[in-house]
Amino acid sequence: MNEAGKRRKPFLFAVDFEMREGFFVPDPLSQRDVLFDIKGISNAYTPEHSTASVFPPFSDYPSEALHGHPFTPPATYLFEADPEDYSTYRQRFTIVMNGLKRGDSYLTNLTIKTPLRSSLSLEEIFRFSRAAYKLCLPGKWVCFSPECFVRIERGKISTFPMKGTIDARLPNAQDIILNDPKEMAEHNTIVDLLRNDLSRIAISVKVNRFRYIDELQTNRGPILQVSSEIEGTLPEGYLDNMGTLFFELLPAGSVSGAPKEATLRLIREAEREPRGFYAGVAGYFDGEILDSFVLIRFIEQRGDQLFFRSGGGITAQSNCRKEYEEAIQKVYLPF
Repeated sequence: MNEAGKRRKPFLFAVDFEMREGFFVPDPLSQRDVLFDIKGISNAYTPEHSTASVFPPFSDYPSEALHGHPFTPPATYLFEADPEDYSTYRQRFTIVMNGLKRGDSYLTNLTIKTPLRSSLSLEEIFRFSRAAYKLCLPGKWVCFSPECFVRIERGKISTFPMKGTIDARLPNAQDIILNDPKEMAEHNTIVDLLRNDLSRIAISVKVNRFRYIDELQTNRGPILQVSSEIEGTLPEGYLDNMGTLFFELLPAGSVSGAPKEATLRLIREAEREPRGFYAGVAGYFDGEILDSFVLIRFIEQRGDQLFFRSGGGITAQSNCRKEYEEAIQKVYLPF
């Protein structure tokens, strides 16, 4: 990343949550081993990058696909989840809550792995999804993330933590989510953590927007998500050290918690297995701007079995049943 930044050469990258594995793809628009669509910048919707094994012939593409927009999904398809039972989740939740009560953590992101049955391949899910950030390693995993991690542009670095989810169809859904004490405490904590993280590599860090609402469409109905925008100023010559600066921010605070090191130990105790690329980060550099995102809304494939990874932030005010239901609510396709 440092070398490509110095040379202003485009690249695509991803780093797993444990920072043990990753990939770096130079000149990413010229390859098709890793499929991506990052706010319309994509290697998946052009004639020279379409293959019969992944996408239909170019002549079969609808015109909107040529501009980075998703295809229309089939009228019927199989997408069924088998979430872990509540008692299993409660055991994980109890481990986290005990850590919160000891003072090990103020906020812990607890995640689950849900087996899926689907008639759709990972490549088809990538193709049909509507999301700001899409990434697919065919045969391994697909991500359709709504959450920016950091954006680096013209000497500024911005991050957009996303904390708080509610069914948009509920009466007064926006007022409920914005006035919920637990959700407010969780969001305040993550904004404070990310302000601190940015301050490690930037100056003049400030919150530009606090707790604004986005609506996302899913195959199970619309949901509201609460985000904030934090910005700082990077040092001169930041592109020459882009990788060094970027790795100072990992792992992403919104999918770990605060304080970070103690919370990571608590996550390992509760989840009992590595997350891998789920909850890691990925991004694209076009030679001037780096746009990165958190690898959430994530489906992985192991043999013939699919798993959807989801979770949420736990605070001392959290209700186990509500957190369980929120994690399951996030098992969706953005069609």
